[in-house]
Amino acid sequence: MAETLTDVAPTTVTTQLANGLSCDLPADSPLAKLLKSQRTWIGPSAKERLGILRAAKSIAIVGASPNAARSSYFVGTYLQQSSDYRIYFVNPNAETILGQKAYPDLGSLPEVPDIVDVFRKASDIPSVIDDVLAIGAKTVWVQLGIWNQDAAIYGESKGLTVVMDRCIKVEHARFNGGLHLLGFDTGVITARKTVR
Repeated sequence: MAETLTDVAPTTVTTQLANGLSCDLPADSPLAKLLKSQRTWIGPSAKERLGILRAAKSIAIVGASPNAARSSYFVGTYLQQSSDYRIYFVNPNAETILGQKAYPDLGSLPEVPDIVDVFRKASDIPSVIDDVLAIGAKTVWVQLGIWNQDAAIYGESKGLTVVMDRCIKVEHARFNGGLHLLGFDTGVITARKTVR
């Protein structure tokens, strides 16, 4: 006897939309494939990111570079000069970065950092998350322009706080009155004590 379309239950996927609603779609439908390729994971809110930065005492920068033209160097410089964080640079190919010892991996750090700031390509994020889990750090902050939704979901499922596609320097400066909401220098000079 031949199977009819009603005899075979289509495989469906539940899709979480950006507005918080979800719906079931046939897994092989063009819409399901399009939605899967789009960003649906939503990380911590601005208020939550501020809380993360305020609570932190130490930051490890994975993928830190001794090259002054790299964004990780610029972020490291900013954090050294504009914050009270203990900063650790992680790069197996460097001896020192910005006058500090560079560590070959997260496991070599003298303490477990509160935030692991990541400057690695998107395909490397899952292995970085595994390294973060191995040392017991609680927050992974993946830099601006780097996105791996599956890694973010995986990290959260293991109890990590994950921030992705956001610059820690921009966020820190914005929360402390040093940047306009769009990232421009406000030029504001204040006597107000800055919030770490």
